[in-house]
Order: sequence, then structure tokens, then C-alpha cells
Amino acid sequence: MIFFILFFLVLAVQRVVELIIARKNEKWMKKRGAKEYGQNHYRAMVMIHTAFFASLLIEAGIFHSGIHPQWKYLLAGFILTQAGRIWVISSLGRYWNTKIIVLPDTEVVATGPYKFFRHPNYLIVTVELAIIPLLFNAYWTLIIFAVLNQLILLTRIPVEEEALTRQTNYKHVHLSTPGWIGTEKKEK
Repeated sequence: MIFFILFFLVLAVQRVVELIIARKNEKWMKKRGAKEYGQNHYRAMVMIHTAFFASLLIEAGIFHSGIHPQWKYLLAGFILTQAGRIWVISSLGRYWNTKIIVLPDTEVVATGPYKFFRHPNYLIVTVELAIIPLLFNAYWTLIIFAVLNQLILLTRIPVEEEALTRQTNYKHVHLSTPGWIGTEKKEK
């Protein structure tokens, strides 16, 4: 139980720090004329992620059913996702955000993980939303939020790609970069 409490606190602090970074980046970008997109689904995404933490706290914290037998591998996977998260945030620099905020006429990032995949942060979050509940045998949390996350991404990614395509050199830079399954637009 102590491991869960410490783990949960680390996650909470991490998310707060990320929100502080995102807010700072948002102000910097908007001062330079950036526009925000997808405000309606952003609220839904925040609710999903908040509910994930509440569900995890209830299922793994209150109805504690122990740690997964393969916890060492899951913890290693979690640590890898955190390294990936740091790679994403550092690659995007001031352009990283939890919101879809686009600064018109800027060149999109095509380095770091973005050299290999158009939306590495969504991949990292998806893996995280599987590993974290699995680590604590929180199977209902795993199933419910794996589905909800994919549903919100099916809305969010096309909005983000449309905004980036209209405002930046996104389509040219990422024409052949792999994207997210289910969100690819078919060329006619």
C-alpha cells in the first residue's frame, strides 16, 4: 500500500508540474499570436484523465488487490514511458502543451521522437494508461480508460492535424511520418 501511495503522489506531482509548464508555454505562444483549437474536446479529455486518477485511487487504493506479479517489468515500462515523456517535452520545447495551440507560420518539430512518429505523446499516454492500472491490478480502470482514451484521441488527433496543416508546414514535413491508427485521412 505504501508503494501505491508514493507512486500516486509522484504521478500527481508530475501532472501538476506538466500543467505549470503547459500554462507557461501557452502564455509564451499566445503572446506571439498562437491560436487554440479543440477547446470543447479538451474539457472532455481533462475529465477523462481526472476520472482515471479517481478510478485508480478507488480501485487500487481503497479496494487494494496488491501489486501485479510482474511489477518489476511494468515499473520498468513505466520508467521508459517517463523517459519518452521527457524526450517529447524537451523536443517540442516551448511548443509543448496539453492543449492544441498552434503558432501560425512556424516550422513544426521533426526531431526527437517526432522524427519517427507524428504523435509520440499520445502513444506514451496510451501505454501509461495501460501500465499504471495493470501495475496495481486495477483492471476496471485499465479497460474503461483504455477505451475512453482511444475515443478522445479519435476526435483530438484529426483536430490537431487539421490545425497544424492549415497553420504550419506540418503536411509537408510529416507526409511520410507514421501516424495514429484510425485517424489517418485517406488521400483521394
